[in-house]
Amino acid sequence: MRKGKWVPRVIVFCVSIVCIGPSMAEAGSGKTRMTTHDIGLEFERHLTQRSQQLFGILQPLEAPASDAEFVPRAAAIASQRVKLAKGLQAEFVARNIASMGDMITFWPTVDHPSHLLICIEQKRSGVTPRGHNGANSSVQRVTLSDGMVETILYGMHQCDGIRTTGWGTVLVTEEADDGRAYEIIDLLNTTGHWIADRTMGDIRKAIDSEQISSMVVQRVALPTLAWEGFTVLPSGVIIFGDELRPGSGSLDTDGGSIFKFIPTHPRVDKRPIATLEDSPLISGSTYALTVSCVEVAHSNFPQFGQGCEVGVGTWVNVAARTARQDANRNGGTGYYRPEDLHRDPTYIGKGVRFCWANTGRLNAGHYGEIICGVDHVPYSDTSTHFTDLRTGFRYLASGGMSKESVSTVTINRFAEGDRRFNAHDNIAFQPITGTMYVTEDAKFGEVFACLPDGRDRDLKSDGCVSVLSVADPHAEPTGFIFDATGKAAYVLIQHGEQAMSLLDMTSNRITGYTDDLIKITGFEIAIYRFAD
Repeated sequence: MRKGKWVPRVIVFCVSIVCIGPSMAEAGSGKTRMTTHDIGLEFERHLTQRSQQLFGILQPLEAPASDAEFVPRAAAIASQRVKLAKGLQAEFVARNIASMGDMITFWPTVDHPSHLLICIEQKRSGVTPRGHNGANSSVQRVTLSDGMVETILYGMHQCDGIRTTGWGTVLVTEEADDGRAYEIIDLLNTTGHWIADRTMGDIRKAIDSEQISSMVVQRVALPTLAWEGFTVLPSGVIIFGDELRPGSGSLDTDGGSIFKFIPTHPRVDKRPIATLEDSPLISGSTYALTVSCVEVAHSNFPQFGQGCEVGVGTWVNVAARTARQDANRNGGTGYYRPEDLHRDPTYIGKGVRFCWANTGRLNAGHYGEIICGVDHVPYSDTSTHFTDLRTGFRYLASGGMSKESVSTVTINRFAEGDRRFNAHDNIAFQPITGTMYVTEDAKFGEVFACLPDGRDRDLKSDGCVSVLSVADPHAEPTGFIFDATGKAAYVLIQHGEQAMSLLDMTSNRITGYTDDLIKITGFEIAIYRFAD
């Protein structure tokens, strides 16, 4: 059981038992009639009936939104853009986020935010006044006090991942086959900078400017791949995924791998850095997760290949610029489109627990899944390598060069999709409770709350309920994120229906199309645990 901070109100929920057995014999028949219960359906109903005690939600959604609930965007209030569980409220923060707004992070910290920073997933597009390309909005800053929106950076290609670091910068990444990573400093004063050339990492102080930016830099030590979710540890270690389908490029290509970047000089100082030259992301090594179907002591470890998506894992060395290809060649485990990834802030064991979404493919009956891993040694001062003489592959180790010293990861499935709960995209942990919120990439997409794993035998979530659905058939929810209290969250309504009266060419200079940023309040803090 995970522990959180003490809160005054702790709600205890004990599982009831539904008995299954024969009924009384039918009068005069001499026969016994068996009465059966659908225990799965009973449990789903129990989750709904106890939703306030379990999830801090008065009553979850019985069904997602529908066409009948759609209100044109120009006429809609916030509560008409999203269908909410009973007890939740919605309000607009801003209605002119550049279209294709995606992941969100707080600035300067989640505890005391003054702004939200947002990745805009537009392709590199548009022509500047001097005829150059890359005039699209990529990273935007939203002032929480008044909803003012400003563009920090132009010219990325499908900005998707964004995280605040522990040393006072923000890392933003591109979801593209040749996706790059960029680090930004002085986030409140860096405005309107422009990527003149992605390939060369040429970044200027303004669109068409001749002056080189010292506030934004492309991090060439980080891999080139389709970045989506990632977590940045205080040391500068990054765990992240490659948003890739199996069979992309060639028939026998694996899906996206999970990677780890370890800086050459991990950060120890907790104070913000003064310049980007002080960042731990300047140089480092990259590794791909490879999951084995045998234990470390087995003669065939490390083992890799089809059928080993969960179990004992380790990290195999890959090159930054060919990380995707090296992972495929070196036995990195492939998944179906790894999407968002976050560290579990409520985990108190050794190492770091991280979870990610594999979005799956609804029409193929692959409803998606959430997978979680524990990296028992995310970083070691005595990191070494074990070389497998059978293959020549180099694996990350700690304190030695034998395979027994290999730093291992334990991987297990946490939640699996179904016909309604599918196409998992973004995830977020509610502070204090550890409840995971999962966002769907689907028409009338929903946000589901999934309980942590309790004391039962399995390792999966103890149940999920729906708390939100987008009420726009043209849109999807994305970027869902909680503040530090766990009682308020923010969500973007991406690429929804547009009206001419809402177009904003200042926010989005290419097409004028804009997205809604909504704040959701009314969440309660319910600690889910079993009575002794």
